[in-house]
Amino acid sequence: MVSASARKIIHVDMDAFYASVEQRDNPELRGRPLAVGGSAARGVVAAASYEARTYGVHSAMPSVTAKRKCPDLIFVPPRFDVYRQVSQQIREIFAQYTPVIEPLSLDEAYLDVTENLKGMEIATEIALEIRAKIKAVTGLNASAGISYNKFLAKMASDLNKPNGQAVITPKNGPGFVEALPVKKFHGVGPATAERMKRHGIETGLDLKSKSLDFLQQHFGKSGPYFYGIARGIDQRQVRPDRIRKSVGAEDTFVEDIDDLDVAKAALRPLVEKVWRYCEAHDITGKTVTVKIKYSDFSQTTRSRTVAGSMSDTDMILQIAQPLLGSVFPFKRPVRLLGITLSSLNTDESGQEPQLTLKL
Repeated sequence: MVSASARKIIHVDMDAFYASVEQRDNPELRGRPLAVGGSAARGVVAAASYEARTYGVHSAMPSVTAKRKCPDLIFVPPRFDVYRQVSQQIREIFAQYTPVIEPLSLDEAYLDVTENLKGMEIATEIALEIRAKIKAVTGLNASAGISYNKFLAKMASDLNKPNGQAVITPKNGPGFVEALPVKKFHGVGPATAERMKRHGIETGLDLKSKSLDFLQQHFGKSGPYFYGIARGIDQRQVRPDRIRKSVGAEDTFVEDIDDLDVAKAALRPLVEKVWRYCEAHDITGKTVTVKIKYSDFSQTTRSRTVAGSMSDTDMILQIAQPLLGSVFPFKRPVRLLGITLSSLNTDESGQEPQLTLKL
């Protein structure tokens, strides 16, 4: 059994993947601000090129907002069949080094290379080789993070983007976390960061100062996870080939919602995000579940299963919005909404992990 501190985990993250594929295939788009997604009034940005990001454009942003921030923004429709083909090329490269691969999406994955097929001892050299092969085969840039656990590998992959890599060693891990603002932690969204701030938690060191009981009391099931990562500890294994049961998205609001129309409108970006993932992976489903968490942290769910599979975002919304309306008037203001699609039918024989996407 390999000790947790001796594990060698790489997080590979493609740089602006969808947008980079479009710029690779169309030279006229290179060097220009580009958004993959719909340009219509209710469209959402699925991905943004680095040129667009300098204007503040990012994924999950409404297209009208993106266009306002960047008037010269070019919209192109997504080509998920092409993205899937490129993603398969990338996964074949991963498989040359290790069978222990946990895909998170088409453009990122965890690799456990503690024991690898090349017999290479240095994980940073493995990451360099993988990134070079990805560039040679696909023409695209990838960034990588290397560390002894998943949390730190994920954090490291963001340090030298784009087209770079970074390593966080067992010796440096705890100190790295202590100095990091919690709002930059993977898994800590804006609402959670704001809640932590109200409890005097703004850095990893602040988080480390809180007891496990305190974190469980104020952050529920996430408490033990936060307690661990504040100390540079993350025991989660890289888990390949888990059976997918559902795909979902949820959002915790900075301000609680008590208006039904506002709550219904908040469902749309969640549905858009779920459906983008479904399109990218040839997934669809028959059961829609709406999750409602109230200001006192109590929650309820409402589900409906239909005879045929979902065909688009509007179909999911036509089911989800009445489900939300069935619990109105809300017993308390709503702090979180979630959408889950289940009873899945996938072309991938179910060989993907269950996924919840945070906005």
